[in-house]
Amino acid sequence: MTTETAITTVDTHGHRTCTCGSLRAKSIGDQVVLKGWVDTRRDLGGLIFVDLRDRYGLTQIVFEPGEQKEVHHVAERLRGEFVVSVRGTVAARADDAINKKLSTGEIEVRVTDVLILNTAEPLPFTVSAHEAKQQHANEDLRLKYRYLELRKPNVQQKILLRHRCYQSIRRYFDSQDFIEVETPVLMKSTPEGARDFLVPSRIHAGKFYALPQSPQTYKQLLMIAGLDRYFQIVKCFRDEDLRADRQPEFTQIDIEMTFATEELIYELNEGLMAAIWKDIKGVALLLPFPRISFDEAIRRYGSDKPDLRFGLELHEVSEAFEGSGFRVFDDVLSEKGSIVAIVVPGEGDRGRGAMDRLDKNIVRKKIGAGGLIYFRLPSDGSDVLSSVKSDVLPASFVGKAVEMSGAKTGDLVLVLAGASPTVFEQMGTLRLHMANDIGLIPTGTDGPWKFVWVTEFPLLEWDEDEERYVAVHHPFTSPRISDVQTMFTDPGATRARAYDLVLNGSEIGGGSIRIHRQDVQRQMFKLLGIDQEEADARFGFLLEALRYGAPPHGGIALGLDRIVMLLSGARSLREVIAFPKTQTAQELMVQSPDWVDQHQLEDLHIRIAYDDD
Repeated sequence: MTTETAITTVDTHGHRTCTCGSLRAKSIGDQVVLKGWVDTRRDLGGLIFVDLRDRYGLTQIVFEPGEQKEVHHVAERLRGEFVVSVRGTVAARADDAINKKLSTGEIEVRVTDVLILNTAEPLPFTVSAHEAKQQHANEDLRLKYRYLELRKPNVQQKILLRHRCYQSIRRYFDSQDFIEVETPVLMKSTPEGARDFLVPSRIHAGKFYALPQSPQTYKQLLMIAGLDRYFQIVKCFRDEDLRADRQPEFTQIDIEMTFATEELIYELNEGLMAAIWKDIKGVALLLPFPRISFDEAIRRYGSDKPDLRFGLELHEVSEAFEGSGFRVFDDVLSEKGSIVAIVVPGEGDRGRGAMDRLDKNIVRKKIGAGGLIYFRLPSDGSDVLSSVKSDVLPASFVGKAVEMSGAKTGDLVLVLAGASPTVFEQMGTLRLHMANDIGLIPTGTDGPWKFVWVTEFPLLEWDEDEERYVAVHHPFTSPRISDVQTMFTDPGATRARAYDLVLNGSEIGGGSIRIHRQDVQRQMFKLLGIDQEEADARFGFLLEALRYGAPPHGGIALGLDRIVMLLSGARSLREVIAFPKTQTAQELMVQSPDWVDQHQLEDLHIRIAYDDD
């Protein structure tokens, strides 16, 4: 072999005999063929060491000067991310050279022949398996070269974890007599909340398909069809503003059952979570999961997706300030609002400057509350220090509120006042901020895993802008049996047979028992401002199906991306999706969305109207 012929398009070594993560001490003396990428190269005065990498691991390969001069000449040309094939002998490393951090750290491969299968130009950022050598490039650059980012072992591990989740999910549902059914991707646009992604039809001029926000109506039709137990790992689409835990296309674990009750749904999904956590983390979850009503979640945690990994529960202290004479509190109470407190342990000695910054930057700017009241209980046991002077808010009222909150010496009591339930939600946001600020929220991938079911959601909520009721979940959610008549007399007080599954403060699933009677479904549409004509035009297929022996049914949709994000310790969904979109819904690697040719638009009967048209 000569240097000039070192780069080849023909791999004469044949197939690889092992991967870069499989060799151990028991393989010493074996003749092997390895293939992979050059991760690092070290030249120690003629003795060349290369860490060869594939998705299975790293193996150190060695090029020795001497008899293998041509091979050594090729080794001198190797650079990072060259793709190579090597043939050689597995040998033991010297005792002082064993790398206990590597699964292959006891051995090395002494190369007798090498082929450069492809070279690599200098990369926009390094992708080494060695953390110390990785460059922290900005996210846009990493997404533009996502195929390079995906070479990093820590990124690949998230994708592999996702793969293992798929396998665990399918095994579990197969064991529970569920069948996996694919539903259409090109469907009809129906008003379900978020914007649809629309697909114009070439054949039917002026008409559009919609990409599914979820297979909601299709899975209900499968239940009406008598398939009994359905699941699908399905791609869904929503054209909405993005954030760290939201993508325009995302993956759901979609589940539906005939003759379902809430208890059956809870038991089934707790079993699924237990199977996933056992398979992926080797952790036995404690079942059953706790349950909390929507109202209780708001009043105790200020959120319908409460994080139970720490305390800082909310306390309503309105009663403590009745007749206080403090105008801010008096005005709130006269308007039937609430005064809410949380106790931050061990923070009673915080200085006034820190409290002023908390009030200005977090409470007012970030949370949008009117202002922060606080009481400090110094660690030396001295008198409570209030942010409001005693001649404005007498100490006796402060003392009663401190007692109601359960605060102790050394603690800090934070108080917000305002309209309900907004003030509870504002305090919930402050609760999360303070927990993060004082280090109460665990980090890493080892838990704790605090699941909770949130139940008894309202069926409807009033939209001030549209001046109508909107569905809290979706328009196919059944009211509680005891509340069916309330739909007609007091829609806002109607409770739903709906439930969310929450993990560590993230909603990972939501579902409900569905409406299976046509008359109730029509009433639901009426309450949502959908008249009979529109209901028949948009949902006539479902309304008709409900006439033909539709069984009671219900289900849930779980966010697979979010589950994988939490399992892997990722900070956003983008880390666990192979080719994600940015927060502006762009895919930087292939540059989508993009323009299309004029003739394509003409085929679809579309004309683009610009702002100056």
